[in-house]
Amino acid sequence: MTDRLITHLRHVDLAVPDLARQQDFYTGAWGLAEEHSDTGITFLAAEGSPEQYVVRLRHAADKRIDLIAFGVATAADVDTLAGRLAAAGITLVHEPRALDTPGGGYGFRFFDNEGRTIEISADVGTRAHRRIEEGESVPVRLSHVVVNSADPEGTRAFYERHLGFRLSDTLMHPRMGAMMYFLRINAWHHSLAIARGPHPALHHASFELRGLDEYMRGTGRLLRAGVEKIWGPGRHLAGHNTFSYFLDPHGNTVEYTTELEQVDEDGWHPQLHDFSKPEVSDQWGTANAMNEFVARKSFNDPDKGLFVAPPV
Repeated sequence: MTDRLITHLRHVDLAVPDLARQQDFYTGAWGLAEEHSDTGITFLAAEGSPEQYVVRLRHAADKRIDLIAFGVATAADVDTLAGRLAAAGITLVHEPRALDTPGGGYGFRFFDNEGRTIEISADVGTRAHRRIEEGESVPVRLSHVVVNSADPEGTRAFYERHLGFRLSDTLMHPRMGAMMYFLRINAWHHSLAIARGPHPALHHASFELRGLDEYMRGTGRLLRAGVEKIWGPGRHLAGHNTFSYFLDPHGNTVEYTTELEQVDEDGWHPQLHDFSKPEVSDQWGTANAMNEFVARKSFNDPDKGLFVAPPV
């Protein structure tokens, strides 16, 4: 395992055939703010986050993950990580350079072991953000991203070996074995998780709300708006966070959450959680049962962006 230079999750970028419909969902029902737009592309911020944007939407013929972006502390760390990856034979999409996305900065992109485009950046300007007030049911920040993997053990090993991610917990099933690895890059229980699936794809993107009341208000607002709920509301055991999963207009699963656990990294020991036990999936017992039909919704469509870098 390499030493850890990555500090945090920045944003997840999605390409979709119907940009207007997707943008309307995320700025309307979901509660993100449109910060920057250009022809065929829009950048959406979380009101409580200093990140320039937490979701980027781009019009494209095919639905795909464009990229997942992480931050490091300095430009020197960008160069160090790029050098390490190149020396390990990992394909760089582009070398470290000045970025022309909102906030600027300095960064590079590469393909992970399954072909997802990953961006690493530093020196990105922060945006003017605000404290989310009591009762406001809008996202504070992007909490975590979960990806489906046809090779979850290999994908876990890639992120641990090359990027310094650390295992927090594992979900397992007595018949199916390890089903999800929760990986952290800071004190948050997970910023990335890897789920066993039939093909690489987005499993879900999760957004943190201010607290329990705001999380429930947001969940209720989406239900009243007729947004399709997949699973929830409830509280997981691994990570201890709440969950309400919904589908966006293109069938991507998105989650409202709050109270994700922060771990004592010096004393933390990863646990193996058997999610065939109902209290592991949902401590409260308030969510609809996790079953094959719920799980299938999060398999998503096979990602058509593997080993194909987004044009912007």
